[in-house]
Amino acid sequence: MLSIHSCPVGELGTKDTGGMSVYIRELARVLGKQGHSVDIFTRHHDPDHAKIMLLDENVRLIHVIAGDSEDLSKLSIYPHVQSYARVLDDFSKSQGNSYDVIHSHYWLSGLVGKFLQNWWNIPHMIMFHTLGIIKNNLGVGKPEPEFRICNEKALVKHCHRIIAATGKEKEALMDLYNASPDTIRVVPCGVNQDLFAPVEKRAARQRLNFSPHEKILLYVGRIEPLKGLDRVIQTVAQLKQTLPVKLVIVGGDHHDSEEMREVIELSKVLAVEDSLVFSGRVDQTELPYYYSAADALVVASLYESFGLVALEALSCGTPVVSTPVGGMKSLIEPAKNGLLFVEDTPNAMGKALVRVLNQTEFYETRTEAIRRSVSGYSWRNIASAIASEYEFLIHPKDGDQASSEVPVEKRMSCGF
Repeated sequence: MLSIHSCPVGELGTKDTGGMSVYIRELARVLGKQGHSVDIFTRHHDPDHAKIMLLDENVRLIHVIAGDSEDLSKLSIYPHVQSYARVLDDFSKSQGNSYDVIHSHYWLSGLVGKFLQNWWNIPHMIMFHTLGIIKNNLGVGKPEPEFRICNEKALVKHCHRIIAATGKEKEALMDLYNASPDTIRVVPCGVNQDLFAPVEKRAARQRLNFSPHEKILLYVGRIEPLKGLDRVIQTVAQLKQTLPVKLVIVGGDHHDSEEMREVIELSKVLAVEDSLVFSGRVDQTELPYYYSAADALVVASLYESFGLVALEALSCGTPVVSTPVGGMKSLIEPAKNGLLFVEDTPNAMGKALVRVLNQTEFYETRTEAIRRSVSGYSWRNIASAIASEYEFLIHPKDGDQASSEVPVEKRMSCGF
């Protein structure tokens, strides 16, 4: 597995460490328990981390050193992808490793995987997690560079399998990137149901020093424009006039980023500082207490490839109010485990939240039912589906094309 720009054991909630890191770590963990051997390669970014770390049974995390600095920004990695591939190749030879399949995560990793695909002559699977064209079409935040789009299109053509988390993502790959439907498989994300399990609400609030009587909304995620935290705060300003609520924000740093400073300034302008709780980055093992303490999780994102936090909240028995992004239409059953608001405005969000918050007692008696609504999303099921795709690529059926060799004249031409 390749996760070049984001370390699977990095601090969740920081700029480039989020749901993808959870996905890679959990998928590898379960694949290892199922008997597969997994090496995850990532960029060396922390001098305290060993070059090779044993993450779990049959799972190693290997830190690759390439480039001038440990603290390279994501896009600054781009000129070094061939160097990373060379280091990986040298490591493989020194260890006497022979891999069966490459599984890249995100387009930068895909470029490294593309070199290895040609050198090692083995199948290459990719999961993009986000797509540059979609982000640019939304027009929120900094635009993605053209070389990202160019390379994504090339990877779509030359990888043997593309994993999409939703049917909507599959359609986007076909419509925006001209991907062949034959190369795409839809496999949703999973959730660690042993970790993300309900905690009695009063006990959870007591642990976190939250009032047992307040209505608590929860936001979990990075602090960036695409996540829509500004609209959640605007909604809180509307709600507090008739329904006192507290918004707990998990993720990001307290004051050391431009995005966070803007959020704090907005809260002051709207006079809701007293209604916000900034919890900063929270360890995964603590998140179930936050989900269980909340009356609802709010997802206001303009774009999600899937939306892992919603899956985690539902697994803890907490309803979700969300925009219809990522896998939300599949996860959320209206009036049973949450609500979707199609019109992306504070007013629409507020109406959905009021409906959920006014049924708190109903939801409290339905905690286990909410949890059961996502019982099929265990990582065991997801890992088995992914392993089946590996097996197919390694041993294709008669008549199916799965050769890893790409003709020279068709190789990528976006800077390499």
